[in-house]
Amino acid sequence: MPAPTIRPETNARPAKDTAISLARGVLAGERSATTLVSDALADIHARNAASNSFTSITAERAQAKARAVDQALAAGDAVGPLAGVPIAVKNLFDLKGVTTLAGAKVRADDPPAQHDAVLVQRLEAAGAVVVGALNMDEHAYGFTTENTHYGPCRNPHDPSRIAGGSSGGSGAAVAAGLVSLTLGSDTNGSIRVPSSLCGVYGLKPSFGRLSRRGTYPFVNSLDHLGPMATSVADLALAYDIMQGPDADDIACAQRPVEPISESIAQGCRPERVAILGGYFDIWSTDPARAAVQNVASVLGAVDVIELPGAEQARAAAFILTAAEGGALHRQQLISRYADYEPLSRDRLVAGSLIPANWVTQAQRVRYQFYCAVRKVFERYDVLLAAATPVAAPKIGTEWLTLNGEQLPARAAIGLFTQPISCIGLPVCTVPTWPAMGPDAHLPIGVQLITAHWQEGMAVAAAHQLESSGVAEFRLA
Repeated sequence: MPAPTIRPETNARPAKDTAISLARGVLAGERSATTLVSDALADIHARNAASNSFTSITAERAQAKARAVDQALAAGDAVGPLAGVPIAVKNLFDLKGVTTLAGAKVRADDPPAQHDAVLVQRLEAAGAVVVGALNMDEHAYGFTTENTHYGPCRNPHDPSRIAGGSSGGSGAAVAAGLVSLTLGSDTNGSIRVPSSLCGVYGLKPSFGRLSRRGTYPFVNSLDHLGPMATSVADLALAYDIMQGPDADDIACAQRPVEPISESIAQGCRPERVAILGGYFDIWSTDPARAAVQNVASVLGAVDVIELPGAEQARAAAFILTAAEGGALHRQQLISRYADYEPLSRDRLVAGSLIPANWVTQAQRVRYQFYCAVRKVFERYDVLLAAATPVAAPKIGTEWLTLNGEQLPARAAIGLFTQPISCIGLPVCTVPTWPAMGPDAHLPIGVQLITAHWQEGMAVAAAHQLESSGVAEFRLA
């Protein structure tokens, strides 16, 4: 097996405390939840302006929850494995008493949410403390979080660069060390893209694995929810806490909890790993290829294969996204067109006019791709592909040059994520630092793609890479 590329020395700050280590400190009585949360809130107030990660800070709620955790501990009551850990969520998750903006001006006058989203409820039941809501592309329609209404989210590793999207605030808040754990959503790559560009770990579970109840929708047939974190163990723990059927979410699979933290504890490793070539190589840059090769060298991947129909699947995802998104927003586009963000409103209008036969054909392509990929997973446990073709572009970048062609930057960022989410596969994205050219200070993530319901395999591979040092979170 070839040795992984040796990375040069860096000036990266010491790693942020993980959610697990913070909770252990609270459970051991080494610090109080109240102090932990107060420190986090002070840090957010002092440093959020640099990245513009947060759109609202829920200080009173957080302080009350922290006091409740401390009181429960003092009484000898169980408080859960995330005791006192500050977390934040993309602002399409409902938080009781807070208006769910979904990054949009047209949502700003909506009444506050009456309940927390289901995943928020489950994390707080495990002791977590929500300290705020995070910036995003309007209605989750974008890959850059260059939000016209609430300002662009800036990459903590280089404030002149994008954080990715649409969960840009979720990635940037972790990279900046404002919190150790966040929640995002992923329709076409919105967890994986900011994970890649901000250098954090992200998990997009199988479609339907986690309840979406209490979140603002974008594309019902493609929307996923998942965590982003400083470590693989934090991802696994958060995912395990959030698992479980939800009869009130029609898309939520009625499957029992299948803990994946055990995959790490048991030292599970994938045995059959392949690199995705063809479409996934054609549009890659050298840093993206280097990132994949570094990961492949640790996991023992030798085979290079193609996913037949990947390009067509991406086209199908585009059509389904535009059609469903356009239908959802059609009435408000008619009445409040000027209040929609210019970067997305014309695409939504066009999507609302897509002929039904296009959507039908897109669904056929989607099913054909699903069948083809199922056969691939008869031979392999994990497939590798870069999460983005490039490191984070400058804010305002309109075009990318890939394979000698000029492509629209905001769409091209999702070249490698859209085909995968089109059929709802689980993916763990790991941060790597290929150290190449003028973007050597920036990360590029690698997707660890597995068959449906095999999140444990993806996380086990991510932990192997983290242990080797090839995948690494670096505090900005």
